[in-house]
Amino acid sequence: LREFEELAPQHGHTCELLSPAEVSQRTPAANAEGLRGGLWSAFELGVNPRQASAALAGWLSTQGVELAFGRAVTVVEPRGDCQVRLRLAGERADRVFDRVVVCSGADFETLIPDHFAESGMRRCKLQMLRTRPQSGGWRLGTHLASGLTLRHYANFTCCPTLGEVRRRIAAEAPELDEHGIHVMASQDDEGHVILGDSHEYGDRVTPFDSEEINALMLRELRKVFVLPDWSIDQAWHGVYAKRDAGPDEEPVHESSPFPGAYICTGVGGAGMTLSFGLAERAWRAWTSR
Repeated sequence: LREFEELAPQHGHTCELLSPAEVSQRTPAANAEGLRGGLWSAFELGVNPRQASAALAGWLSTQGVELAFGRAVTVVEPRGDCQVRLRLAGERADRVFDRVVVCSGADFETLIPDHFAESGMRRCKLQMLRTRPQSGGWRLGTHLASGLTLRHYANFTCCPTLGEVRRRIAAEAPELDEHGIHVMASQDDEGHVILGDSHEYGDRVTPFDSEEINALMLRELRKVFVLPDWSIDQAWHGVYAKRDAGPDEEPVHESSPFPGAYICTGVGGAGMTLSFGLAERAWRAWTSR
């Protein structure tokens, strides 16, 4: 953590190393037993995604945007004259647009499959948990991540001793590397604590969730966090597209397979974090051409 605090400004980040006492002032959930310190970022925000997604769609509908939920786009092809032909499932007539943006997430087969086959992207499945609402108005205080997170995100590869951390964890708990587990917690406005997560890639992505993975996550979460109520009321998995990128590379796949069509996906686990800034930047770039 000290290494990253020193190197972070070179990579455009600002953070602060905290003592154990300072960590406890930020959150009541930090387990004081074995706590050595923490790294604080003042630039984190959170939204309830279940509410935010619906609210965004509702706002767009007031801005002249036509939304077509539950209707798959089955064809995106060049039409000529720099226009794009698009077809919705259940419609006989094609629609023609000057510009089509394909943000198809982890679906590589439905639209422009030949292009995606050469993109180098892969699928990642993660499992997550949610507690019951914490009673008595108890609040987590901030988003939390454990030291296991250091070995997951590319930004931390600048730390000279990261290899030692990875080797220690691999020796002490190889099952965590096997399932790509690092643990984090955040709290929504209703009091639920969202817990995660695991990472399985490529051929290991299946529709079946693993209770072993959930148990391992809870084991590691209980080591570093203290909650009034650990009762789990929901468990789920998600699948996203991931582009493997270095610490100084763009974590997104952007391309134009033919005039008028743009692909923007593969942001990985940072999709919700980067979405607004990425959308604004991409739209400005596309509309300036």
